[in-house]
Amino acid sequence: MKLNWLFLTLFKSGHAPKAPGTVGTLVSLPFGVAILMFFGSQTLFMLSVLITLIAIKAIDKHEASCETHDDSRIVIDELVGMWIALAIAPGIVFGLGDLGNMSNGIAIQIVLSFIFFRIYDIKKPSLIGRIDREAKGGWGVMGDDILAGFAAGITTALVWQGILKISSII
Repeated sequence: MKLNWLFLTLFKSGHAPKAPGTVGTLVSLPFGVAILMFFGSQTLFMLSVLITLIAIKAIDKHEASCETHDDSRIVIDELVGMWIALAIAPGIVFGLGDLGNMSNGIAIQIVLSFIFFRIYDIKKPSLIGRIDREAKGGWGVMGDDILAGFAAGITTALVWQGILKISSII
């Protein structure tokens, strides 16, 4: 059970007294960026899928034992959502830059991915909020963050393409 809890709380980062979701997202960020640097966006996305499947089972087990849904200390969902957003970022997917050279815009895309993910995860617009309210168990905990990650990645891609268009005109 202790290993399960360390996994779900992302090594207890979810125990932060304020904004545990944001803390969990910040903890996940350097790991996601490192995976991108060394293995690429496809690997990061596939790891997100694998972690999601493991997390759903672990969350279901945790919720059955404590009869609580979506414990705020569980932040593995933030890791998955953040990693999905990073995997979709345009410079990484479409080869618009080299992660070894942060001056080419990749750093901006990473920051935008983080900002948009946190906005979608906190505000829970549209289907993100519906999943959060209506889905139960591990899928309910993970689902809203998965969708927020996709939304953040797509928004980052669109904003980054806009930045590139504007900079080419100027």
